[in-house]
Amino acid sequence: MKTYEMLYVLDNAVSDEGKEAHVKKFEDVVTSSGGKVITTDKWGAKKLAYPINYKTDGYYVLMTFEAEGSVVKELDRVAGLSTEVLRVVTTSKN
Repeated sequence: MKTYEMLYVLDNAVSDEGKEAHVKKFEDVVTSSGGKVITTDKWGAKKLAYPINYKTDGYYVLMTFEAEGSVVKELDRVAGLSTEVLRVVTTSKN
């Protein structure tokens, strides 16, 4: 298994419960596929460098995890289905 970092930006207008639900959903995708979540750092609300879908603020979360490559594809698919996720970047640490 490889180590990955996934940085995603949620719409800041989503409620705190909604933000926690998204964080848990992404962690569950990793753990249900046999991976392991190492850390989840909630950076909080920050101003975006440029507007995305007419939004100027986003809620940043950095999740570090160990998993197979297929899990990254599944995370991208799940993130793409949600309108609250503004951007996703996943990188390999190894």
